[in-house]
Amino acid sequence: MASDILVFGEIRGGTLKKAVKELIGTARIIAEGTGGSIDAVLIGDGAQEAAESLKEFGLRKIYISESEVFKEYSTEGYAKFLADLVQEISTGYVLLGATSQGRDLASRVTAKVDGVMFSDCVDVRYEGDKVVAKRPVYSGRLFIEITPAGERPVFITIRPNNMPPAEPAGGSVEIVSRPAGVTAESIRALVKEIIPLAGGRPDVTEAEVIIAGGRAMKDASNFKILEELADLLGAAVGASRAAVDAGYVEHGLQVGHTGKIVNPKLYIACGISGAIQHLAGMRTSKVIVAINKDPNAPIFEKANYGIVGDLFDVVPIMTEEIKKIL
Repeated sequence: MASDILVFGEIRGGTLKKAVKELIGTARIIAEGTGGSIDAVLIGDGAQEAAESLKEFGLRKIYISESEVFKEYSTEGYAKFLADLVQEISTGYVLLGATSQGRDLASRVTAKVDGVMFSDCVDVRYEGDKVVAKRPVYSGRLFIEITPAGERPVFITIRPNNMPPAEPAGGSVEIVSRPAGVTAESIRALVKEIIPLAGGRPDVTEAEVIIAGGRAMKDASNFKILEELADLLGAAVGASRAAVDAGYVEHGLQVGHTGKIVNPKLYIACGISGAIQHLAGMRTSKVIVAINKDPNAPIFEKANYGIVGDLFDVVPIMTEEIKKIL
């Protein structure tokens, strides 16, 4: 029996997040197996423009709402809108990014529609006659594979940078504008402002390259050497919990079990020992480069390339060499 797929397109600051195309690519994998169609839903400022940018991606319908009540994110408002839509169109699968908003929203909507949720997945495939999702457990030391049973809608949150992004596929799409279905008075908690990270660099959860510093950075001002390298590479700057706890950088840059989970193509760890809590947040990076004075630092066990040396000597040399080829 065909099962349709609904992709939640997260919009931040009026711009569609790049992980949405990865979700569409994943939806195509499911659709090829189930024979279902793919729809998308976009909520908030910029939904109409974002819908126009997805018209060439082979979707059947794009549901949008730019109601004033959705100007800023709210769990209650967005969850009611999405839950009402899921129940109305009887979709079988709902895909969201494993971002702070995606995690928050997926769990609430799953409960509202009596669905089942597969969270923080790194791979999705169709095998036999079932969808199989893969997700890490035990701080990334193991992976489990799970598959749905029964007829309840399945919500899957997918880590950015794991699934291949969809390419334009042509076709026509119907853009359907829907009323909010909620009032401002019914929303008890509302995001009033989202403060962007300093420097305008990419979010660490979506960045393809991350330069991260640890306690060995010694001072907040020393992060400027990482920022210079990051800006050359179009990278995000990250940090270990030790660096955040020391007040060197803001918590929004923290990578690890109690921070953000990342999966870049390249992760450069500068002065990070490699505690299990940090590895849990970045061990699935495609290539890991470790710079540390201690040759016995645990990070070297996970690194593809290791440099035993003082980061204050090594990083500036890397920066100058990269300048020569850019």
